[in-house]
Amino acid sequence: MMQLSPLQFYKSLADEIRLKTLAMLMLEGELCVCELMVALEQDSQPKVSRHLAQLKKAEIVCDRKQKQWVFYSINPRLQPWMKAVIEATVVNQPEYIEVELGRLNMMGERPTRMVACCN
Repeated sequence: MMQLSPLQFYKSLADEIRLKTLAMLMLEGELCVCELMVALEQDSQPKVSRHLAQLKKAEIVCDRKQKQWVFYSINPRLQPWMKAVIEATVVNQPEYIEVELGRLNMMGERPTRMVACCN
């Protein structure tokens, strides 16, 4: 098991971009930076990537590379109680990411939306 402390975990959640990213990853399984930029309505790829790097450094998310693209997902080794906190947020507060999921869905379904933004 990872050694992320409760304080480090909650500090990682204490930003809207990071929390919404984790909620969407919980539902979607995996997203790339360009999908997150559209969903979060962010023009700055470095800003989104910086938040993802913080989550990766805390080992809350992991990534996989495919050509020049990087796809992020919830770390499968994340402590169960931490996953449960993220999942409880999604289940009990679905309206928190409703707009963002709408933007993501407007991109189409995978793999179609991946072709549109990840090639």
